[in-house]
Amino acid sequence: MKSFSWFLHPVIIFIFSIVALGLSLFLYIYWYVEVSAGLQTVLRKTNLDPSQFVSWQTWMVIMVLSILVGIILVGIFIIFVYQMKANALYRLQNNFINSFTHELKTPVTSMQLYLETFRMHELPREMELKYIDYMLADVARLTENINRILNLARIEAKIFEGKFMLHDLVRVVEEFCARNGELFRMSTIRIHNPSGREFPYPINRPLFEMLIMNLLANAVKHNDSETPEVDISFLPQHNGLHISFADNGIGFERSDARKIFRKFYQIERPGRPQEGGSGLGLYMVEHIARLHKGKVRAASKGAGQGAAVTIILPWRPEQPAAQLEPPDVQQ
Repeated sequence: MKSFSWFLHPVIIFIFSIVALGLSLFLYIYWYVEVSAGLQTVLRKTNLDPSQFVSWQTWMVIMVLSILVGIILVGIFIIFVYQMKANALYRLQNNFINSFTHELKTPVTSMQLYLETFRMHELPREMELKYIDYMLADVARLTENINRILNLARIEAKIFEGKFMLHDLVRVVEEFCARNGELFRMSTIRIHNPSGREFPYPINRPLFEMLIMNLLANAVKHNDSETPEVDISFLPQHNGLHISFADNGIGFERSDARKIFRKFYQIERPGRPQEGGSGLGLYMVEHIARLHKGKVRAASKGAGQGAAVTIILPWRPEQPAAQLEPPDVQQ
């Protein structure tokens, strides 16, 4: 039975459907032309003018049939495209469930082991504190994963706390890095502002800091270097303000430059184990950038050559602050 299962593949069914429809149209037109030719022969034998009966009707019917078949083909193609996208999303969701289940189960299993150790053994205070630190790290990991899902739901529904207020983006990034330095203590983060100017822009600060956190965490996590490095650069360009997060990480192929912003998408790297994660970080980054009227781009020279993610905001030095306000969103 399995040897015939390939007949049920959507691509095979789509090809067979197109061939069958095209063949049906060809046979019908062939039959219609033959019948019309026979009718014209009969009319000539009866000394009637064939053009008064079937000449223009024949080509009119053929044209109408061709148009209808063309519409059907377009409809079938659209359904096929949506079906393939649905299948791709289903596979990504399965990968997400498997990966995220592992992300949730691992710290729970770890904490269970530590708690059972506490119950069964009398431990020195130093070792108790060590295990408690491990459990706190596991709790933080669980909290981060749960918050990621909750934040995603809020972002997609445009329901989040806080309003859009004018902030200097350089100062926001500097304060965030200073406040969260402990999280990236094993990494080197540099902030570059060659112009030396301020960049006031209306942002929802909690959302914008979530964007920064996701980009920095992604750059540090996908990094094989002894010391992960991230360079944050503020570069005013003709099309707006470019905020670039460039790292010395494992990079990606050019074909993945847009795919990495898809929901649940994770790059498959031959010869490397699948990295943990949910595939939601960069997806949320793109949505947060859009909520701020911006867009996001990713680039890499290839595997092992680092990557750069750039946020492009429609900032103009001469534009009044009132005109920079993003559209109202549901609070």
